[in-house]
Amino acid sequence: MNDEQPKQTGPEVIKAFVKTLPSAPGVYRMLDTEGEVIYVGKARSLKSRVTNYTRPEGLPVRTQRMIAATHTMEFVRTETEAEALLLEANLIKRLRPRFNVALRDDKSFPYILIATDHEAPEVLLHRGTRRRPGHYFGPFASAGAVRRTITSLQKAFLLRNCSASFYAARTRPCLQFQIKRCSAPCTREISLADYGVLVEEAKDFLEGKSKAVQSRLSNEMNAAAEALDFERAALLRDRLSALALIQSQGDITSNSVEEADIFAVAQEAGQFCVQVFFFRSYQNWGNHAFRPRADASLSESEVLEAFITQFYDTRTPPRLVLTSHEPAERELIEEALSTRAGSRVYIQTPQRGEKRDLVNYALNNAREALSRQLAEGATQRTLLEGVAELFGLDDAPRRIEVYDNSHISGTNAVGGMIVAGEEGFSKKHYRTFNIKSKDIAPGDDFGMMREVLTRRFSRLAAESEEDAEDEATGMPDWPDVVFIDGGAGQLNAVREVIAGLNLPKEVTFIGIAKGEERDAGREKFHMEGREPFMLPHRDPVLYYVQRLRDEAHRFAIGTHRARRKKDVVKNPLDEIEGIGPTRKRALLNHFGSAKAVSRAALADLEAIPGISTQMAQTIYDHFNRTE
Repeated sequence: MNDEQPKQTGPEVIKAFVKTLPSAPGVYRMLDTEGEVIYVGKARSLKSRVTNYTRPEGLPVRTQRMIAATHTMEFVRTETEAEALLLEANLIKRLRPRFNVALRDDKSFPYILIATDHEAPEVLLHRGTRRRPGHYFGPFASAGAVRRTITSLQKAFLLRNCSASFYAARTRPCLQFQIKRCSAPCTREISLADYGVLVEEAKDFLEGKSKAVQSRLSNEMNAAAEALDFERAALLRDRLSALALIQSQGDITSNSVEEADIFAVAQEAGQFCVQVFFFRSYQNWGNHAFRPRADASLSESEVLEAFITQFYDTRTPPRLVLTSHEPAERELIEEALSTRAGSRVYIQTPQRGEKRDLVNYALNNAREALSRQLAEGATQRTLLEGVAELFGLDDAPRRIEVYDNSHISGTNAVGGMIVAGEEGFSKKHYRTFNIKSKDIAPGDDFGMMREVLTRRFSRLAAESEEDAEDEATGMPDWPDVVFIDGGAGQLNAVREVIAGLNLPKEVTFIGIAKGEERDAGREKFHMEGREPFMLPHRDPVLYYVQRLRDEAHRFAIGTHRARRKKDVVKNPLDEIEGIGPTRKRALLNHFGSAKAVSRAALADLEAIPGISTQMAQTIYDHFNRTE
């Protein structure tokens, strides 16, 4: 008989910690009976803040639930409250406690980098940590915007974007010089001193000194025209046109805001949307919509406050942050962001003027994005409820998986899995399976599906609990419904696999057999315990299932083609065990091609630096096998 007592939770547990807590700033974590962190908070005085939790009466319902679930607490003391705020943001992003506002889809934004670790600085797209020496400009909302801007910068300032090795190998200018997108410092078509002037002009332009740069180029163009140097005048004219193109790419510009990030939050039907706009050099460099996970009882101001600190956990804030709602702890957040940036950062909630117009622009975008999201979500929920009704499910499925295979006579065989749920296709969760079994006959679709599902569900059963889900998206790990491209034969193959795995969670498997003459709309559905059936013609659920099947087909074929293309260009050296990128490069640099390596004598192979006698013998034997 098990006499184990239930673990104690609630205010009485929290009271035990109060006695030993200091009246100093820090961060606290609340954990449930399973040891999972359910809330992370910061405090100016740990003792005072935690004491508040010992009297839950009068606190919001959300907070009362959190207190009732708390089994133990952990604490970290900091020197200042600003340090506590930064640590809190970092822990929330890492642990994603369920009672905190959590930033989802924390994407990495691209920057333009003018790298200065070379005699001729290059301009390129950069993501991630700023380790490389140079000047960083951004962030931009998309890589496409960065690439378009870099192309225009090349036309305007003739900066190179080639690699250092390509630069070092040039003996004559490349095509970029011929089409007037590079000044060719590699072959000294321009001196390094004059190239440095172009770099400074590009830097000034990206820093917002565009009028000065344009005025200088315009004066040089007029002077060249007066001196009858029409070729140089035409080149300067083209550079001015490229600068004008860059400036026209921003959909809105500003006369007073040189550098700022603008945050606007909208709330509707218990959901939140935060729009972030990036203004640099007096123009909009793009925007991105975020959907933070937050309790519906929280206000827009509370959500925005938590969002901003997490947003800048791994990013450098600009000098100015504009918000649609006043953060309650504005001065504290300013202090924390200033510490991170290494310079003064200001947070403003403007009430009038151009800054207010920009905030309103972002706020309207947030509201529209949230409305679209809710409308799409409602449509998606209706379809999922239709799936549940027509296929006899107890509840609307939260996760649907669809599988398909692709191959040509059994070669380069791959299986594809796509995932859909309450928010449509979830491409983050798509998976591919390279068919590995040597026992599967070429073209054996049943065998391929058997292998794919065995690998998928064996791993799922071993690694995931029944109710586990992706913390960032809320997508469950386990599917509720699985669609298989095929009829009764494919479904029987699936049953064999599932029967042998003894899964801890029940999953509904449905086969989709193509209609007569492969006619869309005449598909027959196969389920265990039901006769094959068809869905009503023009039924929205039928169109939805067709879309799922077509997406799985597209994904599997795309993966198959990519693998086939890779095999076509595969180098024979890749097949030799022990040949990595370095040895492969040494062989190709010496012999020129894999074919020449295959014809090389053993002594010639041994003479190459980095190729040992044993490795030379391995390479020689690979190309000179005897049956």
